[in-house]
Amino acid sequence: MKAATHPNYRPVLFHETAADAFFLISSTAHTSSTQKHSDGNTYPYVALDVSSASHPVYTHQQRKATNEERIAGFNKRFAGFSAR
Repeated sequence: MKAATHPNYRPVLFHETAADAFFLISSTAHTSSTQKHSDGNTYPYVALDVSSASHPVYTHQQRKATNEERIAGFNKRFAGFSAR
């Protein structure tokens, strides 16, 4: 095999921030930050917004917005506009 052809495949610590879950998985993800894991070792660190720990497809929980939440969100978004 040629040298420097393949990416660096190593253990990476992924942190899913919504569910505060950590996953230690081998990956080629590029990151400059590191974090200490519960096993005492320091690994490259990648923060995630959504993963299988919080996504409704994997958790089988549907989040339903009520009408009050939708109305409040609409009013917050368009509060600065005025009718002419």
